[in-house]
Amino acid sequence: MQLRDIKFEEEYRSDRNDIVAEFFFPCLSTCTEYDRCVDYLSIRNLTGIAMGFDNFTSGKARLRMITGNKFKIGDLNLLTKLFNEKYTKRFDGKLIRDVKIQKLQDFINNGQIELKIAITNSEMVSNLFSERIGIFKDGTGDAVAFTGTSSSLSTNVRDFESVDVFTSWNDKSRIERKIKDFEDLWENKTKFVQVHDFMEAERNNLLKYSPEWVFEV
Repeated sequence: MQLRDIKFEEEYRSDRNDIVAEFFFPCLSTCTEYDRCVDYLSIRNLTGIAMGFDNFTSGKARLRMITGNKFKIGDLNLLTKLFNEKYTKRFDGKLIRDVKIQKLQDFINNGQIELKIAITNSEMVSNLFSERIGIFKDGTGDAVAFTGTSSSLSTNVRDFESVDVFTSWNDKSRIERKIKDFEDLWENKTKFVQVHDFMEAERNNLLKYSPEWVFEV
C-alpha cells in the first residue's frame, strides 16, 4: 500500500473526524519518511510516532522533527540521554513504557530519528516557534503534506482542531512549497529563526525547561 492508495479528505476536523485514526495512522503505517514541525515535543508523542511508523522496524523509515525549545524537565532529561552518543545504558524493563523507550533509543542509534530545535531570533516575531506542518513521503515519490493540529497522537482526549491536507498528485505546487519550507528550516536557511541540532542546543544552554508547564503532547 502507498500514500496514493489512501482516500484523503481535503480537511479533517474534530467535529466530524477522528483525525488520528483516519489520517495520521494510515499515513504513518504507509510512508517511509516523515518530516514534522511542532511547537512542543514530549517523549510520549515521540514514542507514539515511532510505534505508528510500521517501516521503522524494517530499518527503512526516517523521521526528522523540528520543535521549539520549551520542554518539561522529565522529557528533556530523557531526550538528552536518548540523543547522547555516549549514553549506552539500555532501558530494558517490564513496563510498557520501558519497552517503548528502548525501541525509541534503537531507532535513534540507527539514525532513523533526528531532532532539531528552532529558536526565534528577531524582534519581528514573538519568542516562540509554533509552526505546525508535516510531510509524509513514500517509496514511489508521492508526498502528502498537512498544516495545523497539535503534536499529540492521543486517540482519547485532544484539542478541538482541524487539518488541511494536500497531495502531490492533486496539488503539486503546494507540496513543493511545503517541502522547501521544511528543508530551509532543516538547513537553517529560514528568516527570523535559528535552527540547531538538539544536542548542540542542549550543550549551549539554549533549551528552556520547567516542571510546571501543563501541555499534553
